[in-house]
Amino acid sequence: MARWEIQLRQRKGATNWRADNASEDNLRKYKRGFFVEWRVADRHKRSLFDTVDFVLDGNAIAPAEQHPDSPEAGMISGTAFRQALKDAAHRPFRVVPFFDPGVWGGQWMKNLIGLDPSKDNYAWCFDCVPEENSLLLEGDGGVIEIPALDLVFRRPVDLLGAKTFSRFGAEFPIRFDFLDTMDGGNLSLQVHPLTDYIQNTFGMHYTQDESYYMLDVGDDAVVYLGTKEGIDRTEMLQDLATAQDGEHPFPADKYVNSFPARKHDHFAIPAGTVHCSGANSMVLEISATPFIFTFKLWDWGRVGLDGIPRPVHLDHGARNIQWDRDTTWVGDNLIGQVETIRTDGDVTEESTGLHELEFIEVRRHWFTEGADHDTDGTVNVLNLVEGDEVQVVSPTGAFEPFVIHYAETFIVPAAVGAYRIERTENSRSTRFATVKAYVRGSRTSDD
Repeated sequence: MARWEIQLRQRKGATNWRADNASEDNLRKYKRGFFVEWRVADRHKRSLFDTVDFVLDGNAIAPAEQHPDSPEAGMISGTAFRQALKDAAHRPFRVVPFFDPGVWGGQWMKNLIGLDPSKDNYAWCFDCVPEENSLLLEGDGGVIEIPALDLVFRRPVDLLGAKTFSRFGAEFPIRFDFLDTMDGGNLSLQVHPLTDYIQNTFGMHYTQDESYYMLDVGDDAVVYLGTKEGIDRTEMLQDLATAQDGEHPFPADKYVNSFPARKHDHFAIPAGTVHCSGANSMVLEISATPFIFTFKLWDWGRVGLDGIPRPVHLDHGARNIQWDRDTTWVGDNLIGQVETIRTDGDVTEESTGLHELEFIEVRRHWFTEGADHDTDGTVNVLNLVEGDEVQVVSPTGAFEPFVIHYAETFIVPAAVGAYRIERTENSRSTRFATVKAYVRGSRTSDD
């Protein structure tokens, strides 16, 4: 069962494993799963892949009182399961995205993707988080749903590449998700922990360096990034603490820079940098995967959808703010860092400027007909950020053409090697662009 499905059931009253905590708040249930239950379950699961006889689709099994019309669960043999994972690690694929509302959520995804119009908003779309997303396996006229993490555990070298696997183990280190604030509100002002802090405090191997790629923006869109020059840090922390009483709003513009955001801008956000996206933006967030470690500093005086104030983490946040990341430093290092790598015919490849402290490299390819790629021995994660429809093809016919639509994220396993992204017969756009993320230093021939 995928972890997103587990979370949905817990929101409806399901308990943690063998626990009597149906009424406990959802965040506590989630943390209990994240830090304890899922870690134990992962270790157990990894011992079963070679010997399991059957795999049952647990996502389709739901308590009758929650889903009276729950479909019959699918099941495949262990042999078919292992072969399916092997095949998946040698071709492009998408995981099953999931969407969630939020207090700052917007309307872009609902209007352009065609989500449930009865919902007030959608704040998040998790389009590539293999730890929580699921994967669909199709065969003999049927489809079963399994955790995408099964592929990471079973075929880590084929999927990630030998160098990335040696660095991170059987973990998928890159995350793509969407943050929709179109006709919504600002994200919480926040900071992520430094690597040393997350290791010593939470036992995680690496931290959440991230970036905001602006998929779409309104005229007044901004990104809050870094502290202003000459501020009094003690005064800022005091004002943050005072603001928690709900009666004295934090004067964010006094202390934090805000930079205008345009479509296709890319803002690097290494851990320790104060940041948030403002309203009227559609952000493709490209980041490392330990995403639970967001230290909120100020939430603009809001409460959550449940009517309860969302947690603020001033103690953790204050220990991680890098005060030297001020206006000048941010301007020199985190914005406007696009560099043209090469131009070949109708193809232009650019580096969009993630900071040297971040382990993820991002390349953007502009093209009119098609662009050639190679995984060079490490997993590639891509999104079609401009254009209506393309397909991923193998120059050797190793896999069937895989169609991708605007704003969809897809994964190309390291084992694929050479591949090409090209317009389809149905494409109506005249220009296309993809962003591609991979782990720096894990390519066979890094350029």
